[in-house]
Amino acid sequence: MPVIVVANPKGGAGKTTLATNVAGYFASRGHPVMLGDVDRQHSARTWLALRPAGLPRIAAWEVAHDDIVRPPKGTTHVVLDTPAGLHGKRLDEVMKLADKVLIPLQPSIFDIHATHEFVRQLLAHKRDHKRGAKVQLAIVGMRTREGTIATDQLRSFLASVAVPLLGFVRDTQNYVHLAAHGLTLFDVTASRFERDHEQWKPLTQWLDA
Repeated sequence: MPVIVVANPKGGAGKTTLATNVAGYFASRGHPVMLGDVDRQHSARTWLALRPAGLPRIAAWEVAHDDIVRPPKGTTHVVLDTPAGLHGKRLDEVMKLADKVLIPLQPSIFDIHATHEFVRQLLAHKRDHKRGAKVQLAIVGMRTREGTIATDQLRSFLASVAVPLLGFVRDTQNYVHLAAHGLTLFDVTASRFERDHEQWKPLTQWLDA
């Protein structure tokens, strides 16, 4: 059961946007997927409550009588949305579960500096202590605009770290409007989302690999 962790220590990096759309992608492919909300703000759970009936189902944690949270029975894919400031023992616990880690990163000097140390920590955790398998890491540029100094700074940073860039998610209100209705990019086929679907192709290929 692949576990995709979406993590960045910086608040407002786009973690929940990325996590909900990754879950939406798996659901659109017919996979029984669970979106787990490790963030105390419960942004992903709030989003799930808005999701309309009739769409491909995305499940939440099941809480047992012993207060242990588990994926619902039959779950084949897990996406975990994590809080800002993830570090220490909590980071260790999440990394023991992860098969793949997506790092959303905005093109600002503050986000870049905050993420640099986090990437170093993740690289130190690349070997899964439980299974001995290497965790795959990748970065996604969030809310980017081509031709800007900020995006050029992000490209320069990415050239200095040993983590692949999957691509960029452009700065658009489309994701805001979709999230407000419990939707993902993979629930809509309108022509105005065509550019966004195109940007996600490298990311979905990585998820399926």
